[in-house]
Amino acid sequence: MKHTPLFTMLAGAALALTFAAAPACAKDKPAPQKTEYPNTTRVAPKLDLTSAKEQKTLNEGLDAVNGGDKAKAEQLLQPIIDSSKSKYAQAIALQGLANVNFNAGDVKTAISMLKKSIDIGVMPNDTYFGLMYELAQLYQADQQYQASLDTLQKWRDEGKRETADSYALAGNDYYRLNKYPEAIAAIQKAKSLTDKPKDSWNQILMASYAESGQGADAAKMAVAEYEKNPTDSGMLHNASAILLQQQDYAGAIKVLEQGRTNGALKDEGDWVNLVKAYLLQAQNGGDLKTGSANALKVFDDGVAKGAIKPSADHYKLAGDAAAIGENDAKALGYYQQGAPLATDGELDNSIARVYFQQQKFGDARTWLTKALAKGVKHKGNAYMLLAESNRQLKDKPAAIAAMKAAAKDPETAAKAQDWLRKQAAGK
Repeated sequence: MKHTPLFTMLAGAALALTFAAAPACAKDKPAPQKTEYPNTTRVAPKLDLTSAKEQKTLNEGLDAVNGGDKAKAEQLLQPIIDSSKSKYAQAIALQGLANVNFNAGDVKTAISMLKKSIDIGVMPNDTYFGLMYELAQLYQADQQYQASLDTLQKWRDEGKRETADSYALAGNDYYRLNKYPEAIAAIQKAKSLTDKPKDSWNQILMASYAESGQGADAAKMAVAEYEKNPTDSGMLHNASAILLQQQDYAGAIKVLEQGRTNGALKDEGDWVNLVKAYLLQAQNGGDLKTGSANALKVFDDGVAKGAIKPSADHYKLAGDAAAIGENDAKALGYYQQGAPLATDGELDNSIARVYFQQQKFGDARTWLTKALAKGVKHKGNAYMLLAESNRQLKDKPAAIAAMKAAAKDPETAAKAQDWLRKQAAGK
């Protein structure tokens, strides 16, 4: 299972196809330039574009591409693809239309055209390998992760070149394919090739650690990244989410409270997670009343600041927090604020349970009746509580009717039927 919601920066890089070389006639003497692939064994082919007229058309077509005029670009470049005698001209035209289609959001057509341009095989080395690298990026953008990896491997094998960005690209592909050890190795290789690793690489690395069972490494790294950027809300989210996954509630509370102090705590989900972290810490060996009090302080602060929006779920959480701390008055207050916002009877049921514990059986019966009318998840349990409330109110017929309803629910059938048998026997 991939926990992608934890990693706010884990997304494909923005892509923009470029023209690695302008079309040139074979008779033009190329200016000497430093190659980006000095170690390749590929022999650069000779250019076969000899028509000045066709070169002019190509330039006009590429100008249309750069100007975003798709119709004009297709009008000028498609005939060259279809009928030019120059393989180089065809390849350049295909590259141009690949760019046009990519910019129009048609990634699959862009991939098809760019691949054809590369496969013609007449591009100069820098252009040829540059387009191959772009093809790998497009495959990733189209979620063809294995094709992206295969293309990257070909680029590396033929071009004899290694870059940090290429290993980071591979790391993202491996992550998407659930190959986490390979993703970790690729990102670590990328980071070894530069002194300026990108934040997105660390997101992939943390995600891969977390998915491969190395949660402690992911948490350590996430916290370190956050401490470098303590006012970054995205970093705060990542660090706290991983710590919560690791059940390091104290660690999650520490970074979330730091974010609350310095203004980095902005996301509603992170506010809610801080409330939950205090409760989880209290329920796992901590002091229940202290944990409840701290959770409610955060909740009330979040509501006051507009960070936590009123909802049935949020008031249910606050009510549960108050109930854990044995503060019935506050629990009822939160539950009753949330009940009108709910689409079911769960909060009404929670109110009834508080009243039942206080031995206010009439109030418990009132709210249980509302809860059952609106619908609850554990209907049998609600009917059993209703039956007991009616029994305490000396309303035996109503108690029996409620227990019969509980007997229809598989979850409570056995207990309810046993109760009914004892009632029939006069016990």
